[in-house]
Amino acid sequence: MATLSPHLKQATPVVAERGEGVHLFDDAGGRWLDFTAGIGVTSTGHCHPKVVAAAQEQVGRLIHGQYTTIMHRPLQQLTERLGEVLPEHLDSLFFSNSGSEAAEAAIRLARQATGKPNIIAFHGGFHGRSMGAASLTTSGTKIRSGFSPLMGGVVVAPFPDAEHYGWEQEATTDFALKELDRLFATVTSPDDTAAMIVEPVLGEGGYMPANTRFLQGLRERADRHGILLILDEVQTGWGRTGAFWGKDHFGVEADIMMTAKGLASGFPLSGIAATSEIMAKAWPGSQGGTYGANAVACAAALATLDVIEEEGLVVNAAARGARLREGLETVAAETAAISDVRGLGLMQGNQFRDADGEPDGATAAAVQQEAARRGLLLLTCGPWGQVVRFIPALVVDDDAVDEALGIWREAVDAVVG
Repeated sequence: MATLSPHLKQATPVVAERGEGVHLFDDAGGRWLDFTAGIGVTSTGHCHPKVVAAAQEQVGRLIHGQYTTIMHRPLQQLTERLGEVLPEHLDSLFFSNSGSEAAEAAIRLARQATGKPNIIAFHGGFHGRSMGAASLTTSGTKIRSGFSPLMGGVVVAPFPDAEHYGWEQEATTDFALKELDRLFATVTSPDDTAAMIVEPVLGEGGYMPANTRFLQGLRERADRHGILLILDEVQTGWGRTGAFWGKDHFGVEADIMMTAKGLASGFPLSGIAATSEIMAKAWPGSQGGTYGANAVACAAALATLDVIEEEGLVVNAAARGARLREGLETVAAETAAISDVRGLGLMQGNQFRDADGEPDGATAAAVQQEAARRGLLLLTCGPWGQVVRFIPALVVDDDAVDEALGIWREAVDAVVG
């Protein structure tokens, strides 16, 4: 009898029978408020009628058309539509299935386009679990341990996580940029550095936003040294942060941008966008894949774009995110165990520390589990699992936010008093 790997441990006790909006239901009629959204994937909620209809129609027309063998209309239409929401200069696209594949494609393109070997990643970043992506990932050792040697040519620089260092943001940003300059002088010469890759908000690393001066400092150094800047918008894109792209909060532009998760409301689809000039430098045969740009996933992505626009979901994410943040801060102000509330839009994290000021993953996990028992599904993140994150679908309304905050308060009180 076959079984799942014992390492595929579920973060919640739910065996879902169906989903609707921000709710999940089991076959016994149990209801849960889902503030995980499949780790930020079901951007338009579970089974949005327009996404369901688009996928159903496409299934009856063409399920799979391998995109280096034949072309299909959903892919052509999606490419055209993405031109409306991508930065104007990022006018060339390559599609794949997952965020990890997008990371692999981005670093391959950067190395081929520049002819240089090294990639700078930033401490706390998560870019995926495949070999190259895991080599760039420092959100936790569980992602990169046990299958060394990892990909060479990766250098890790500090991310300005002021809460971790215990400094003011300006001092932390000064430190991060100075250490980056020292890396250029001591570890990876700009002449050997193809790209820097960074998340506008650390995801698995603890829901820590970057800041304007840091990201613009990366952009300035990239321009000065002839290095490409890769922005990983896998979790921060598609309105998640209350702006269409996470980068929009910081006034910075990418040479290569990665996207996935909320792109297709739960169907596997990812991609990278670059300038035509950079994309043209990819080596022949270096881009492809059996399932990339699957016709049904592309149809779902087109419907997702329609829903985001028609229902004003980016604006909704900003407004509901502000309401959520205010409520979380109120609970934190009354709870010594919660040392920080941070994030952007509908991407909010609550950091737990113990009486000695150390990261407290055990308490975070206990509160997350207590919330699940009371009907609210959440996830943890951070190097020590010390952050409980809220990532509801972008369709969430005030009533759902208030219900979640009520359960959160009860769960926190039940665990830490």
